[in-house]
Amino acid sequence: MVPSYKLTYFATAGYAEPIRYLLSYGNIEFEDFRFKREEWPQLKEKMPFGHVPVLEHNGKKGCQSVAIARYVAKQVGLMGNDDWEDLEIDAIVDSIKENSTKLLPIRFETDEEKRKALRETAVKETLPYSLKPLEAFAQKNNGYLAVGRLTWADLYFVSLSEGINRLAGFDIMKDYPNLHALINKVLEIPSIRKWIETRPKIEP
Repeated sequence: MVPSYKLTYFATAGYAEPIRYLLSYGNIEFEDFRFKREEWPQLKEKMPFGHVPVLEHNGKKGCQSVAIARYVAKQVGLMGNDDWEDLEIDAIVDSIKENSTKLLPIRFETDEEKRKALRETAVKETLPYSLKPLEAFAQKNNGYLAVGRLTWADLYFVSLSEGINRLAGFDIMKDYPNLHALINKVLEIPSIRKWIETRPKIEP
């Protein structure tokens, strides 16, 4: 049977990985279509807004990574119980996305000295600034980032944590015990563990 969902993104983890986590969490089969960067010019004009990830379903195309993740979260029951809880969850996700975007120059910098300087700034300033509030949220929410239970904000964070650690150059999450525990807890969810074990072996 052909999966009813198709997720299109570069041949990497990136901002499609939260969506893959959420689909996997809900045991929703999907076509994980990955393409090489040199193929992007031919695909770009076919994508809404000229960006990926794009989620296709029943002949329709949805775009923008957070919007797609929120849509899937609704399908798999990881939203809040009311509008205010959704606001709390959305605020966490937006903060994670905003701060993770600040790390992207490290990945694309080709000069090793400049890359080293960017990483040092990230480790000493950018990451502590963003991770300390998340650590506090996890401490007061029974080990989760929002509303005292598992939500899509947790999967969003954990799915990006591998890439954040890689850009930092070490497991920076070990400095934040509540976040570190959250990561381990999410990775032990059977459907998430299955995704990690079977996904393409491509660096995030």
